[in-house]
Amino acid sequence: MVDLKYIRTHPQEVRNAILNKNEKANLDAILALDENRRKLQYEYDQLRSKQHQVSQIIVLKKRNGEDVSELLAEMSEVAEQIRALNAQLTETNTQLENLLLTIPNIPHPDVPIGKDESANRVIKLWGEKPNFTFTPLDHLELAEKNRLLDLPRGAKISGSGFPVYTGIGAIWERALINFMLNFHIQKHNYTELAVPVLVTRKTMTGTGQLPKLEDDMYRIEADDLFLIPTAEVPVTNFFADEILPQDRLPIKFVSYTPCFRREAGSYGKETKGLQRLHQFNKVELVHFVEPSTSYQALEEIREDAEEILQALNLHYRVVELCTGDLSFASAKTYDIEVWAPGLGKYLEVSSVSNFEDFQARRANIRYKDKQGKLGYLHTLNGSGVATPRLMIALWETYQTKEGTINAPEVLKEYNVPEITESSKGW
Repeated sequence: MVDLKYIRTHPQEVRNAILNKNEKANLDAILALDENRRKLQYEYDQLRSKQHQVSQIIVLKKRNGEDVSELLAEMSEVAEQIRALNAQLTETNTQLENLLLTIPNIPHPDVPIGKDESANRVIKLWGEKPNFTFTPLDHLELAEKNRLLDLPRGAKISGSGFPVYTGIGAIWERALINFMLNFHIQKHNYTELAVPVLVTRKTMTGTGQLPKLEDDMYRIEADDLFLIPTAEVPVTNFFADEILPQDRLPIKFVSYTPCFRREAGSYGKETKGLQRLHQFNKVELVHFVEPSTSYQALEEIREDAEEILQALNLHYRVVELCTGDLSFASAKTYDIEVWAPGLGKYLEVSSVSNFEDFQARRANIRYKDKQGKLGYLHTLNGSGVATPRLMIALWETYQTKEGTINAPEVLKEYNVPEITESSKGW
């Protein structure tokens, strides 16, 4: 959430943020409500002050045996005015709070301005695209040949977008998750959290998914609970409504969860195979930091995620997103895109974002500095990384001329077998 005082004093900057992020928010209505709320609050405070002063006078007059009937009648009217003003304030505050939730985070000044992904900037390339002496197969052809996936039966069970990994495909998926968790815990000093995959409406609102993205979420209507789209949601809200001492910062969590997304707005996008799913697995990285260190932390998370791909020896690029491609809640984001030689294109496997104090304000996460002053900390997260597109890149990069698949060296430590003709599942 953007600070209301900031909106009041920097309205044009907020208008630019709304425009540059391709969002829709009624800033004029917010400013009008804010002005009316302050007027009502002033009137309310004046009447409360008068009520307090006259009440003291009434007490003194009663002690002296004086008539207070007129004052009591006046205070009855004042009390009624206070009740009416309080009701108006409550309604105005509710309207204002709801409208404030529609204001996107303000992009960092360094973020390139652009309408869509065509204005994104490639800032880094790592490794080389693999060269083959044969025409590489895509991941679906490899999966079918080696019985690694069963998408038709997954669709039979749950509908399209819910994959079933079979045989060695399932072993690879499990090993990848363990490899990434251990890598971040042992090498990058993260603390692991195992979190719920069902969260409340308040929790989803805290990280910015609601109200904007409700159509993309799976909701259990009877309980008004949501299946998480990412571990970012429960992990960031781990400290909701708490005050952390400064000396505990930074705090770094890693968490594996399945993720669930309806992808309501994905019509026309590439959905072949594992590219875009309703359920998938992901290892998530979340930081809680002091505001002065958050952009240093953004680079650290990006590097942590990159090291996963480097350890797997996969070619990738890092893309800085423009304003029009930023998420609603992000101030600055990098996408890490791995090369899939069978598909012949880059696929996003990690999105690393700094939300500054946007999520902390919504979830009410604060810290106390050494002088005892309270402030909102900054939150960041990044995929470290998501498995479906990573699996696409691995199978397509490590395939052989015979259509089998070699195992990366780092996964052999997790007893990941080579995918050979004799290793096919049932």
